[in-house]
Amino acid sequence: MALNTAFRRIGKRLLASDGFQNVAAAILHNGLRFVKGTNRPVPESDDLEAAVEGKLPVIIALWHGQQMLAPFVYRDNASVAALVSRSRDAEINARVLKRCGVRVIRGSGGRDRAQTWRKGGVGALKAMTDALADGFNIVMIADISKGAPRQSGEGVVALAKLSGRPIFPMAIATSRHHVIEKSWDKTTINLPFGRACLKLGDPIHVPRDVSTAEMESFRQRVTDELNSVTEKAYRAVRTSA
Repeated sequence: MALNTAFRRIGKRLLASDGFQNVAAAILHNGLRFVKGTNRPVPESDDLEAAVEGKLPVIIALWHGQQMLAPFVYRDNASVAALVSRSRDAEINARVLKRCGVRVIRGSGGRDRAQTWRKGGVGALKAMTDALADGFNIVMIADISKGAPRQSGEGVVALAKLSGRPIFPMAIATSRHHVIEKSWDKTTINLPFGRACLKLGDPIHVPRDVSTAEMESFRQRVTDELNSVTEKAYRAVRTSA
């Protein structure tokens, strides 16, 4: 029993080591780039750069578990910043984003203001607002880790309200993929040699003077738009030849 405990401790230290994290990030980055390059866009795919032209900077909202290929769909990643959880589990994700040239902001959002404060989301919200003011586009996961999947949290709406920048709901799907059914968010692993589709919802503008009740309606709108574009993206890769 003591020997098993020792091996588990050694394993945890290895997984948390800087060397392991760097190697894992390099492998994941190259693998995802390969997947993106070997999936043919279907005609129904939206053009992200054309959609945001004249509206920059913008807030791109995605669902948890559906974001694997997001760092590979915009040519100017030097103008992109992404919110990544401060948890140890998210460290490899942060390193992959940095390899893609994306600026990383660490922090977590909450389903309500009190939870956001506890998780350090206030600092992250300020950092993202400042980044938008500096001309960076923000990529943000809309639903809350280990919370209700496919239900937007308040954070993305609060960011749009404070910054005055529009939210673009976005989904990316590939015809060949594997869903981890036991994961809380049904994490989807995109696979190579298939078809890909990127879908965007209409931009959502949140006025600075909205009431608390109106904030809830905007949160629901983000939820509905993200679910809609996700369904459209998967339908497109299923039906396109």
